[in-house]
Amino acid sequence: MTIRKARFFFTSFSTPSTLIPNPSLRYFCTNTTAVKRISQVQYPLQFLEKSPQRNLIAVSSLLKKYGFPAPELPKFLEKNRRLLNLDLVKIEKSLKILLSLKPSQEFLVSVINSCPRVLEYDAIRKWEGGIRGLEEGSILSSLAIRNILEVSVKFELDYDCVLGSLKCLKDLRVSDITLNKVLETHPMVTMMCADKIHDSFEFVVDAFGVGNVEFDRILRVYPGVLAFGSQNKFKRLLGEFKVLGFNKDVIKKQLLRDPRILALEVGELSRCLELLKSLKCRESIKKDIFQDGAFKAGYEVKLRVDCLRNHGITLRDAYGVLWKEPRVILYHVEDVEKKIEFLLHVMKIDIPCLVEVPEYLGVNFEKHILPRFKVIDHLRSIGGLGDEVGLRELIKPSRMKFYNLYVKPYPECEAIYGRFARNTEVRSQHPVGMWKLFKPPNNPKSREDIMNIKSYMDSLA
Repeated sequence: MTIRKARFFFTSFSTPSTLIPNPSLRYFCTNTTAVKRISQVQYPLQFLEKSPQRNLIAVSSLLKKYGFPAPELPKFLEKNRRLLNLDLVKIEKSLKILLSLKPSQEFLVSVINSCPRVLEYDAIRKWEGGIRGLEEGSILSSLAIRNILEVSVKFELDYDCVLGSLKCLKDLRVSDITLNKVLETHPMVTMMCADKIHDSFEFVVDAFGVGNVEFDRILRVYPGVLAFGSQNKFKRLLGEFKVLGFNKDVIKKQLLRDPRILALEVGELSRCLELLKSLKCRESIKKDIFQDGAFKAGYEVKLRVDCLRNHGITLRDAYGVLWKEPRVILYHVEDVEKKIEFLLHVMKIDIPCLVEVPEYLGVNFEKHILPRFKVIDHLRSIGGLGDEVGLRELIKPSRMKFYNLYVKPYPECEAIYGRFARNTEVRSQHPVGMWKLFKPPNNPKSREDIMNIKSYMDSLA
């Protein structure tokens, strides 16, 4: 041992409280910071006095006690490690406040998962008295209460301000069903003061000429009526409707039929009506489209365009599909959705094919699409197809042509196809004996008529 190492050894040995063996250096270390760091590495079970890990078991046990699923606890606490620094007594107080708002274990778990800050007593204690002012005859759903708490905690809203917004809605004679619908879909309404909510109500009532009961239905179907900045948008919409030639009575009728027309963007209805005017289809189809008026026809176009866009078709292509195949407008949106789901998940065909073959959306699903697909799927399974049959070859051929190509050569396909099958009874389009009404009457011939015909024939000879 050298003199320097020996001197260091005896110096450090004089303060035994800081003697921490360092295996990498083979001698004792006197650095206080290093001592603390090394001690934590070498002895991981010796936590600091205020270490969050000391509360891990206690917090887990407390959450299990109140019904939190045990398998989800490790992942939940890993994401929200700040909860381990909270006081257990305050966490339990927060849990009791949540249960007082809605005594449901499912509600408790959902609100903790969506907004863990509700376990902080300082953020939730203002709700200790419940939702005052709505308890008499009003029942809020679990999702509505959860959304109120999330918005309140996230934006640190004043308790009285939130209750003022809810009380204002009740003062407008909004039903419990409508109130729950608004809070479930547009919880940001709790950030609006009572004056702004009342102004929105007054504007809708005056602009569209509706009453309290009608406003309640409009708000239930389209809660976006109370959204920020909605009044300016509604003013522009009303201006567009009047330019298109719709009076106040027509607008009110369509609004009460489907309040979602208020979700239209400015200029959207004009473009839909332009598309309808440029249609080149049979007059009977155009007559059915405009059966309930131009306003409803344009709005139905908008709904189909949104449906196609939701499945990945561009706006321009969506308008092109409807222009090429106007019969899509006559089918309900649910039927269009059903056809698209069948195309994607059963037929395994990509959505861009609809742009090339829009006729797929304009034919009957049960009578046209499903029987043909079953025949082609059967022939594909037995190897009866020489070439692959795409969407165009499946939809475009007429009934008789498809029957002659794919059904008639295979007797087992006749039962699958149904149409034109030998053993299938085809119903007559008219009742029995109807043909007699269309047959002209046979007038009896007199003797004079016979003599005239005979003399005429003799002249020709």
